[in-house]
Amino acid sequence: MTDPEPPPAGSTQPDAHPDRAPEPPRDGRQRLVEALRRPGSRGQVVAAVLLLVLGFAAVTQVRSNGRDDNYVGARQGDLIQFINSLSLASQRAENDIARLQATRQSLGNDALARRTALSRARQQATTLGILAGTVPATGPGVRVTVTDPENGSGVGTNQMINGLQELRDAGAEVIEINDKVRVVAQTSLTDGNGGLIVDGHQLKAPYTIDAIGDPHTLATALDFTGGFISEVESVGGKVDVRELDKVDVTSTRKATAPRYALPAGSG
Repeated sequence: MTDPEPPPAGSTQPDAHPDRAPEPPRDGRQRLVEALRRPGSRGQVVAAVLLLVLGFAAVTQVRSNGRDDNYVGARQGDLIQFINSLSLASQRAENDIARLQATRQSLGNDALARRTALSRARQQATTLGILAGTVPATGPGVRVTVTDPENGSGVGTNQMINGLQELRDAGAEVIEINDKVRVVAQTSLTDGNGGLIVDGHQLKAPYTIDAIGDPHTLATALDFTGGFISEVESVGGKVDVRELDKVDVTSTRKATAPRYALPAGSG
């Protein structure tokens, strides 16, 4: 027996089951179900996991945003009360800020007033110290040198007191004799053996008087007819006056408390 010959090219082979009905066309849902039932590849599993994570993150973010909005769905009365509370808190904060700013300004004014008062007090203390002779001083003025050929028997207290008074009248603010004795209101001069005794200090000629003030005015006050220079020359002495841009007075004296005088209204 020989095998049957294959059908010629181009001819159609008859259906092996001619009695089977043709399958109906499948819709999209059936195709999806069939696709899900098939075992997936590794790439599809990874894609599914990624989609799952992305969906979980999206849901979490939505819920978080919902929790941050605390006042969604709140009643109108609650919202009004909340706004009023915020307004009161803001007003209290502004009042506190205003009070603190006023306190700061007051402290600044007090500090400025204290600094000004302290500066004035220091300036006044310096001025009084110069006048009282308790602090050194420097400034323009004159240096007066008085020579006495008689070694103290010619020039005495009469001439020196007049010379010091003329310097004071001309505006001398500081006076010093022989770089040793500071001349103040309480300074005393007496004739000594071979010289002058000034506040207990024995001084000998030549006498050097340093005075701080306007140099020209001080020099002019000593040189007039019948003035200090004339008086010294009348007893055989000589006077040399030099105007200087800077005179340094270094001698000082201790401040003494008044025995009798008191501030007005203190007792």
